[in-house]
Amino acid sequence: MIRAFLFGARPSGSTASELILLAVRVFAGVALAVAHGLGKLPPREGFVQGVAKMGFPSPEVFAWMSGLAEFAGGLLLAVGLLVRPVALAIAFNMAVAGFVAHAPDPFRTREPALLFLALALVFVAIGGGRYSVDRRFR
Repeated sequence: MIRAFLFGARPSGSTASELILLAVRVFAGVALAVAHGLGKLPPREGFVQGVAKMGFPSPEVFAWMSGLAEFAGGLLLAVGLLVRPVALAIAFNMAVAGFVAHAPDPFRTREPALLFLALALVFVAIGGGRYSVDRRFR
């Protein structure tokens, strides 16, 4: 166990690793939904204009999609429902935020989007884990 911890082997399916995955998933999902997504619904005019400046067609539709990816996607991530597709939508949204919308901004401004992108990619790769609603449907 110590050797696996020190040298990187993932203790597959251990209760401890599954509980940590649950904690990260719930925290990330709730934080994304409440701190970022809730304020984007319904999309304000300034946000819609920002989406238009990035070149997206139908900026109002894409602004809604962004807000829903963060709010509804965050809530679904937290409960562990449809984790991989939701995480993929979140990853796309965070990539646009981190590399397009905030590209000229200093790193500390882009950092939250990039952290959420990294977390979303983890959940795309490994799913929601043992303690997710998805597990009930497998």
